[in-house]
Amino acid sequence: MYTLFLSLLLQVLLSVQIYASPVPPQTRATTLYDVIIVGSGPAGVIIASRLSENSARNVLLLEGGGPSYWVTGGTERPAWLAGTNLSRVDVPGLYSSIYTNPSNNLLCQNKIRAYGACTIGGNSAINAGLFYEPPASDFDKYFPTGWKHSDLVPSINRLYATQPSTNNPSLDGLYYEQSGYVAAKKWLVTNAGYSELDINANAARKTKVFGHPVYDYANGQRGGPVISYLQTALKRPNFHLQSGAWVQRVVRTGGTATGVVVNIGGTTSTISLSAKGRVILSGGALKSPELLMKSAIGDPAVLTKLAAANQLGGVPSSSWINNTAVGAGLFDNPNTFIEMSSPSIQAYNYQYDNPIAADRDLYLTKKSGPYSFAGGSCSFWDTITHADGTVAGVQGGLGAAGYQAYTDAMTVTMNVYGTSGLKSTGKVELAGTDWLPGPSGSVYYSNPQDAQDIATFIRRLFDALPGTGLTPLNLNQTSTVAQIVQYITSWTPYTRGQVNHWSSSCRLGSCVNVNTTVIGTKNMHVVDASIIAPLTVNPQMGVMIAAERAWELINKLMV
Repeated sequence: MYTLFLSLLLQVLLSVQIYASPVPPQTRATTLYDVIIVGSGPAGVIIASRLSENSARNVLLLEGGGPSYWVTGGTERPAWLAGTNLSRVDVPGLYSSIYTNPSNNLLCQNKIRAYGACTIGGNSAINAGLFYEPPASDFDKYFPTGWKHSDLVPSINRLYATQPSTNNPSLDGLYYEQSGYVAAKKWLVTNAGYSELDINANAARKTKVFGHPVYDYANGQRGGPVISYLQTALKRPNFHLQSGAWVQRVVRTGGTATGVVVNIGGTTSTISLSAKGRVILSGGALKSPELLMKSAIGDPAVLTKLAAANQLGGVPSSSWINNTAVGAGLFDNPNTFIEMSSPSIQAYNYQYDNPIAADRDLYLTKKSGPYSFAGGSCSFWDTITHADGTVAGVQGGLGAAGYQAYTDAMTVTMNVYGTSGLKSTGKVELAGTDWLPGPSGSVYYSNPQDAQDIATFIRRLFDALPGTGLTPLNLNQTSTVAQIVQYITSWTPYTRGQVNHWSSSCRLGSCVNVNTTVIGTKNMHVVDASIIAPLTVNPQMGVMIAAERAWELINKLMV
């Protein structure tokens, strides 16, 4: 009991350390920082933590949003969590409730023209927590010299050593809500010839593989860099976290950043760098390009429009930095929902306010049961090889329940989307009276090859259905590839969905150099999903790997 008390006391103290009243803006404005990181998503937290390992550096991590996890001061939660040290963010089974019970405290409200989190932890505080190691081929095919898989092995090893993960998150060691897994195993392994395996233990294999999802959870709760890296950084006197700090632009003289203009609590001021300091943008694939553009770095045609709207802080055109790769290449996975029904399926509906009493109690007392994971029963991958030898990755997974018109007790949703090797990209566009960032219309299916690849994947899956008892409800099982293409590219509640895996909008080698330095600048960096190429897996772990690698490179520049 005494040990439990100390553990709870430590968590309360840590939450105060993060969520105490912000240091007054004038204090920040009169302090020089060696590193200013903008954005506390996975990449921002990791690189801020790593750079603060050098006690001689004064490191400031700025976050526009507020608390999320309980340990950060987050208190938003349903009544059944009262009396615990848990917020809604901490409970994996409440993941999907962000869509049915949205949060003004966690989501980006009037900050981006897309779905995303603006809070401590960024999207890692609201997503499913999937943690898949990209295959080595992703780095070797799509990344520049200095970022090949062999270059990244130390980064990958450090990440595994720091960030816990599991494919069996329930602390009692049992798997729950597995009817979908059992049905999919018969379908994919027995009929379609997939291999059932431990996904991260076989990271290189992404053709016809199937297994349990891997999550970055710890101790039956949502994990991620906020729980691992950030808690270590907060113990260092040279590390500072400021929430509620909305950065408006980077201040620079020529190609040298000198600070950032930030609004904290309604007061706008400039936080300055030391003489050899660096600014690192880690706000994500939509926000980081926006900040570059509003710092007069980008396509001159875009900057001309921003200047006319008084969005550049008065920077004259003679000081603009021409970098047309800013915001270009934006990627997201085009998503299709296919509702799968079978008498063997037992759908499970997670509830925010009123979970099944036995499941509620199992989680509260043992951190076990359905609420110990986000609800996905399985994940699987395949590849499509084109006539010219190029390869596109495709991915799928089964959820816990059906969607929209198909929500009976025998139906679950299958997510299907394309991954690496897809050819469609868009760009980050600023629009509206506040010139907020959002995706252009060309992100999905602007190249017809992508729809052909995903439709081929679906047709292969349907070919293996006979004898499984599974039936697709919203797409006829006998559909041809051409008919599937027509369906998935049409606008329905089940098609053309945003997965919100935004990436690739400030890519290595074009927007930033191999040291992550923004081309045209000396001490400005981007370290987040913007710099990575589209990956074969959910991008979260890849972003964390990129942050670890960026730390190595930036650390050398600061010696």
